[in-house]
Amino acid sequence: MMYANISTAYAKIAAAYANLTTVAQFTAAQAPTVQSSTAKLQTVRAQPNHTAARVARPAGSLRAIAGVLGALCCLQPALAQSLADIPASQRAAAMNNSQVQQLLNDNKNSTPVLAEQGLNTSWQTGQYGPSVGTKPANSSDIMPFGAELFGGGFRGLRSDGLNPNYKVLPGDQITLRIWGSVEVDRVLPVDAQGNIFIPSVGPVQVMGTSHQQLDALVRSAVRRVYPDNVQVYTNLQGVQPVAVFVTGYVQQPGRYAGVPSDSALFFLDQAGGIDNALGSYRQIKLLRNGEVLQNLDLYQFVLAGQLAHPQFENGDTLLVEQRQQVVQVSGDVARAYQYELNNSESADVLLTRVQLKPGVTHVLHRGINATTPYSDYVRLNELSQLILANGDELVFSVDQQASQIVVQVEGNFLGQSRFVVPKHASLQQVLRNIAIDPAIADINNISLRRLSIAERQRASLLEALRRLETTYLGAPSATVEESAIRVREAELISQFVQKARQVQPTGRLVVADDISGVADIRLQDGDVITIPELSDAVLVSGEVFVPQSVVFSGRKSLEDYIAAAGGYSQHADKSRILVVRPNGEIRLADDVDIRSGDEILVLPKVSSKNLELASSISQILYQIAVATKVALDL
Repeated sequence: MMYANISTAYAKIAAAYANLTTVAQFTAAQAPTVQSSTAKLQTVRAQPNHTAARVARPAGSLRAIAGVLGALCCLQPALAQSLADIPASQRAAAMNNSQVQQLLNDNKNSTPVLAEQGLNTSWQTGQYGPSVGTKPANSSDIMPFGAELFGGGFRGLRSDGLNPNYKVLPGDQITLRIWGSVEVDRVLPVDAQGNIFIPSVGPVQVMGTSHQQLDALVRSAVRRVYPDNVQVYTNLQGVQPVAVFVTGYVQQPGRYAGVPSDSALFFLDQAGGIDNALGSYRQIKLLRNGEVLQNLDLYQFVLAGQLAHPQFENGDTLLVEQRQQVVQVSGDVARAYQYELNNSESADVLLTRVQLKPGVTHVLHRGINATTPYSDYVRLNELSQLILANGDELVFSVDQQASQIVVQVEGNFLGQSRFVVPKHASLQQVLRNIAIDPAIADINNISLRRLSIAERQRASLLEALRRLETTYLGAPSATVEESAIRVREAELISQFVQKARQVQPTGRLVVADDISGVADIRLQDGDVITIPELSDAVLVSGEVFVPQSVVFSGRKSLEDYIAAAGGYSQHADKSRILVVRPNGEIRLADDVDIRSGDEILVLPKVSSKNLELASSISQILYQIAVATKVALDL
């Protein structure tokens, strides 16, 4: 149980149990319920000059609080919002209770613990402190260039070291077979001096010889003693493993095993890769006996596939140094990265590593000069004049505005389906260039689909679904029966939200009506002009038994068309029937007459005893029907 201060704790206790009027309800049989309910009192109201805090209480306080609950419920049967709402005489009696005084003293002597977002305290597992894996609020999502190297691909398969370029080292095992005038079949170790000892031949220096050259070297040594009728075969049977230290700015510094011919990437990947916040991908040192053997630059491997370094020996060290000059690149690029620059590299060199999107014209340069932030906005061809410093940011932009737009035509028309028109062209200007057959094209019911409208419709739908979840999924329950109802409602809401989030609005814009005709609006890039076909039918869909098209007749009513489609289904909401006009306009069926080409859409009925919830879901169903001309099934 958590408390900010004892006064507000009493206020919450009184409010939660105001409907209990006798102390008998707090018997030993109800003690677990009291404790469970009390444990749920998480939110406290801050009082003036007090800091909201949550203080852990010992388990022994549960019994004392149960007694306080009984006293408060007897003193104040009506709903009390705070201890101050209780009459003075009853409040004094409550405060004289010895258990109340004990809690007050405990609260005064205890040290409050401020509630922090993201606190992960688990009394069962013994885990304390911030949640593991939580991202700091100020962390950047932009990764260093080359960070994809360390996803485990290099440590997955361990090499056996038996490649043609492997250099023989002390401790390696070499198989030797000689036949002919003399026979030898042995496995010879390479000793500390780098020799193998061949009987009757003597020591042969093999250390530093490549696997590819080993056979020729041994054959030459044997034939110096046995020049005739001797055949020689050698094979490097096994290599001596090595242990390499990986340290510096890596995720998991340590000592890792491998073979001498393994790549530096193998050992770095075993160490979890380079620290993305601190480590350098370009300043990696290979140390041997305290001396720098070679400097490694992973950019050479990423960009050119080159990463040459000497063969590893036991006890070598890979040291990843701290990164120095870093420039962050974002905006209209294929992928945003943080790039490291050496002291000699300029902005032109950086540009060769950045894949820009087509049409980039400008770049925003932001940084800090000493202690003063500054910004420059220059053309792309002026980037070479900028002097980059550590922490700078480059944001590339496509600022060249198109002078033309592309408009598409769908439905019943003749000729081309796409038109490239000036940026400020109007609908009527484009319609005059579209060939149609007046006998079958319904030019009075033209409509428009627009991407920006579809995006706004989807954003509005997602916001309505978010409000629905926020309002009802977190609502409290006062009784067991209400809790069961809440569970069923939560299942209904979750299923409905899951379906509704998959809906893609069409972005239909109504541009024609019976009075003004087709409006002459300015077109936007990506607009789709819909020219419907003249129809003699009425489509009936939604919550009917047999959704189908019915031949239009001026003598038929709304109910006649629904009856022709099999009638209402058991889920139909007879009070919410929509009529979709061929021009995209949607009206309530009670307000309009049915015309040829219309679509009758019967919405489903929300089965919930919660009238407010049913109204909210019905409103969203209507919103979906308007945006998509679809009656979403519950």
